[in-house]
Amino acid sequence: MPTTPGPVDVEHRVRLALVRDVPDSYHRCLKRPGFNERIDVTLARAQHKQYVRALRQADAQVVVLRADDPLPDAPFIEDTAVILPRRQVVLARSAVFARSGEAAGVRSHLQECGVVHGMPAGMTLDGGDVLRIGDDLYVGLSERSSRGGLDFLASVAHEVGMTVRPVPVEGALHLKSCCTYLGRGLVLHAAGMVRPDTFPGMELVVAPEAEGANVLPVNGQVIVPAEASGTCRALTRLGFHVTPVPLSEFIKGNGGPTCLSLRID
Repeated sequence: MPTTPGPVDVEHRVRLALVRDVPDSYHRCLKRPGFNERIDVTLARAQHKQYVRALRQADAQVVVLRADDPLPDAPFIEDTAVILPRRQVVLARSAVFARSGEAAGVRSHLQECGVVHGMPAGMTLDGGDVLRIGDDLYVGLSERSSRGGLDFLASVAHEVGMTVRPVPVEGALHLKSCCTYLGRGLVLHAAGMVRPDTFPGMELVVAPEAEGANVLPVNGQVIVPAEASGTCRALTRLGFHVTPVPLSEFIKGNGGPTCLSLRID
């Protein structure tokens, strides 16, 4: 059960979260390499509801967008955009053709939240590669995010006083697949996946399980995959208020707690 929320740092203050329902086609989502186990769509929907409940219990308003069956990966809505301060939004562009229609499905909702900057053709970026720490945006150069996408984000971020810092990503889908900023100067990461000099001035904390490296701090709570029980215990010992949420069917799809929402403060 969730505990009383702790202090909320500005990066993790969430007023509104957009999430997207799980389609019937979710079992056809892009899975982690070498994964052959069946995805249970019914279970995924139940877990998604628990995730939404955890956001609401953390005092975030949640807007649930309808599922779109031709887009099996659409529940991983974070990849579609990067929300910046001063109501500036960068609409991302997927490197995967099967996911190219996802951003259009959230654009109208994001236009209600601020000014949307569409990424030009030829550039690619997934929101899962963008990790904010203060006024810095650490951006993974991965199989999903290109130098062109990083440069476009940097041009918009500069206008709101933010700096983009590139981080090469190897062995993980996204930067946030292997690390999360917890607040309090602490970066949670999967063992062996982050160089000590990647985040200057930060203290690195190793997640006991690889799937525990992707967690979601929100309004004084930290949503953690229940499957990463060691990470839940480690963060509790560090004084964080942990909310475990079962996410097995999304972990099978190479996702985690950050992937399943777009958050606006």
